[in-house]
Amino acid sequence: MRSHLLTATALIALPVLAHAGDLSFAPVPFAADDAAKRAVVATDKVTIDGKDFPIAYHLLARTGDKIGDGTFALLTDAKGNPVKSADGSEHISVDADFTSLIRKGDKLYSITHFESRPGSMYISELARDADGNLTPVSTKPVNFSAFGGLWVPCAGSVTPWETHLGSEEYPADAREIEAATALDQIDDYDFPMVRYQGLDPAKMTLDEFRAAYNPYRYGFPTEITVSDAGDAMAAKHFSMGRVAVELANVMPDQKTAYISDDGTNVGLFRFVADKAGDLSAGTLYAAKWVQTSDEGVGAATLEWIDLGHADDATVQAAIEKGVKFSDLFETADLNEDGSCAEGFAASNAEGRAECLKVKPGMEMLASRLETRRYASMMGATTEFRKMEGSTYDADKHALYLAMSEVSKGMEDGGKQDKGGRNDIRVAKNACGAVYQLSLDDSFTATSMKGLVAGIPMTKEQEEKAADPSCDPAHNMCGDAAKVNTCDINGIANPDNITYMPGYNTLIIGEDTGEGHQNDAIWALNTDSGKLTRILSTPYGSETTSAYWYPNVDGHGYLMAVVQHPYGESDEDKLADPADARAYVGYIGPFPALDK
Repeated sequence: MRSHLLTATALIALPVLAHAGDLSFAPVPFAADDAAKRAVVATDKVTIDGKDFPIAYHLLARTGDKIGDGTFALLTDAKGNPVKSADGSEHISVDADFTSLIRKGDKLYSITHFESRPGSMYISELARDADGNLTPVSTKPVNFSAFGGLWVPCAGSVTPWETHLGSEEYPADAREIEAATALDQIDDYDFPMVRYQGLDPAKMTLDEFRAAYNPYRYGFPTEITVSDAGDAMAAKHFSMGRVAVELANVMPDQKTAYISDDGTNVGLFRFVADKAGDLSAGTLYAAKWVQTSDEGVGAATLEWIDLGHADDATVQAAIEKGVKFSDLFETADLNEDGSCAEGFAASNAEGRAECLKVKPGMEMLASRLETRRYASMMGATTEFRKMEGSTYDADKHALYLAMSEVSKGMEDGGKQDKGGRNDIRVAKNACGAVYQLSLDDSFTATSMKGLVAGIPMTKEQEEKAADPSCDPAHNMCGDAAKVNTCDINGIANPDNITYMPGYNTLIIGEDTGEGHQNDAIWALNTDSGKLTRILSTPYGSETTSAYWYPNVDGHGYLMAVVQHPYGESDEDKLADPADARAYVGYIGPFPALDK
């Protein structure tokens, strides 16, 4: 039986659609055999207000494709030369992530970023036929040399003024790098980035690493503006804070942006720009979870801690002058009782419990370069686990936020609470959840509660799966029960999400390992709670870039990217290396649905 958490939302005094349309997808079955587990299988029909429309998964490109004069997904260094892999070959990334559709004049472009070290973005011009089918005709990399390169870009969004808003996830611990006396004291996850400066990570010294890699250059929202000539101009928004940015999502007021933070002991951030349509300066806030219920995945009111004002130029100037962790903070050890000495504040961010004191005059830089630590010191909640995508629902004036796991710091009394306040005290749900945040008239989130949660496999379900009469078209049967720890009729580890306004439909993409062997994209009716699987991906894939475009020159598109097939699990099932290339495409075309 399907289980879900649905919550009623009070109507607020903002425009909402008077009557929601009816939309449903033809379901995609659970991948029950080897052939289905190797394929991209998408819904073939959408029913809108009683009328059927044929749709399909359309491939724009696979990584490594030659498009015009460019090679899609080839990583390049600061000089524009190909980045080399350890075996000496040119590095083609299979980690395609968020892909936007951007109109400029009478032309249409897609921008795809690649979750690599160094990261990469490609801008591709698209041709359109009369039926709305899209085909790339050229592609070229976006230049990030002014910023020391791009770092692990993950999810993204499109701003109300139609620019590509990207991200940089999992920035390095600057305290660890400054304190290290040998390379083996630094997380080797950081090492491949030095290839951007032409350095071989297998041969570098500690001094060479530090010269090539400044951790404070990375961990920010990025924005790409397309010129009339089709060139992509890059910016990093240092004023929005440095965290493991999953994505930044700008609200319809064109000033308020929510920034989700991926990892363990992370925070939720809200940025309010000084000027509409300009993210280069503003005030940053961090959420404090004030729990009201521990039922299910929990509920809370939200308070917002003011982290102060900043602008991009000032923060970037300090980074390039070489500001270090020790310039920002004094440090001390925790007392035996978990408290800090007088004058120091506790932080449980960055995977450690710390006692920190901001040095005089360094508050602004501390808030933007060590945002998570600073927020924790100031009393914000840094206990969330695996915070992923967000999307705005104009029908209910709500924000939806995916949490891939509800665990660790979110559990009551977990070891990750040390140095914090144990604000979140809920039961573990390894299958994750999507939360609904209520917004006030200023787009400030005031409360947060579970909307839909994954369902961990129960003993009863395991026994049912072993029953010879089990129907594999709809349920986990036999061996399937051994490789899916979350109910296959529910979500597992939600990641990218997007909303289809006017139709009460939330699209949920998965990034799951043990939860589901084959990641899926789902459509959730936010009123009825009905879940429909609309795309299934090959072994070891992650679904990324689920993003809805209701009307692009007369057609609707649901972007859907299949990242690193056979790359996260089931590597032994890869028969042809070409099958490991990522898929960048879309479900559609739909009729225009911007009513």
